[in-house]
Amino acid sequence: MPQLWVNGKEIELSEEGFMVHPELWSEDVARAFAEGEHIAKLTDDHWKVIYYVREYYQRFRIAPMIRKLCKDTGLQLKEIESLFPSGPAKGACKLAGLPKPTGCL
Repeated sequence: MPQLWVNGKEIELSEEGFMVHPELWSEDVARAFAEGEHIAKLTDDHWKVIYYVREYYQRFRIAPMIRKLCKDTGLQLKEIESLFPSGPAKGACKLAGLPKPTGCL
């Protein structure tokens, strides 16, 4: 199984590259994922989306629909797509330490 090393700790990943144990997530983990996603620096807008997705998932046990994500963060779909090149749902969820969203290829 793949893994990610962050601050000397091994983070177990699924075959698709998502965290197996989301409770081990930290901002340093998000930064490590960002490097793998070719995101040079996480901006305030990145963190806004990451924390929104995490909080939504913790509350409802599912990732938010893209329309809801856009409405609640005030960001347009094109902005979110530019923040997360691998896709707004897949990329944001990966950086937020969540499981792969249902319906993502």
